[in-house]
Amino acid sequence: MLVALFALAVYLLVRMVQRGGGGLPTSRPKTPPTPPRRPVAPDDDLDFLRDLDRKRKHPGDPDS
Repeated sequence: MLVALFALAVYLLVRMVQRGGGGLPTSRPKTPPTPPRRPVAPDDDLDFLRDLDRKRKHPGDPDS
């Protein structure tokens, strides 16, 4: 009798877990890491704007 009750309890627990209606809470599914944001247009790129400003202020500079 005790074995039958234990088997029934295990069966019901397994069924609840399979249905997703019970059991231990699970962690959130892992999402892939997002790549770092990169500039979409030249006016979003700070390095481009900085270089453009430097070229505008010093047009004869041989480094530009």
